[in-house]
Amino acid sequence: MDIRSEKPEDLEAVRNVNIAAFGRENEANLVDSLRGIGPTFSFVAVQSDRIVGHLFFSLVAVEGKCSRHLSILGLAPVAVLPKYQRQGIGTLLIRQGLKECGRSGFHAVVVLGHPDFYPRFGFIPASRKSLKCEYDVPDEAFMVLELESGALQDCSGTVKYRSEFSLCE
Repeated sequence: MDIRSEKPEDLEAVRNVNIAAFGRENEANLVDSLRGIGPTFSFVAVQSDRIVGHLFFSLVAVEGKCSRHLSILGLAPVAVLPKYQRQGIGTLLIRQGLKECGRSGFHAVVVLGHPDFYPRFGFIPASRKSLKCEYDVPDEAFMVLELESGALQDCSGTVKYRSEFSLCE
């Protein structure tokens, strides 16, 4: 299994992975609309020359107060072809993606996801860091991971996703 950054020639395969994984076009349309609105990170999992998984990060904003400028990313979506699910591909994508985001100088990552899955990567409920989601979601489902220790100290507010996320509704 090779985890690497998305290349221009991967676009159609990435779109197909998202459609197959979610059973609809919404997430694929989201990725297509966010791609190129920087900064974003897009990673693929490749097995036997076939893209079988995809992970995407895009910039989010905090409306509230922070003692310094923070660069925070939202992790969404993560998709794996149904035939390849439950084989650890999503986990590999997330681990590699988080490393790259940290290396690139981002301070934190938020995710709206399953509270039993994301804590294995170090995510905690965002409310513990005085952050809340702009969407009406259960507290335990909106999580954050500091890529830089203490980055969210003296920061509080509402995390706002890009308007393109309305495509996923």
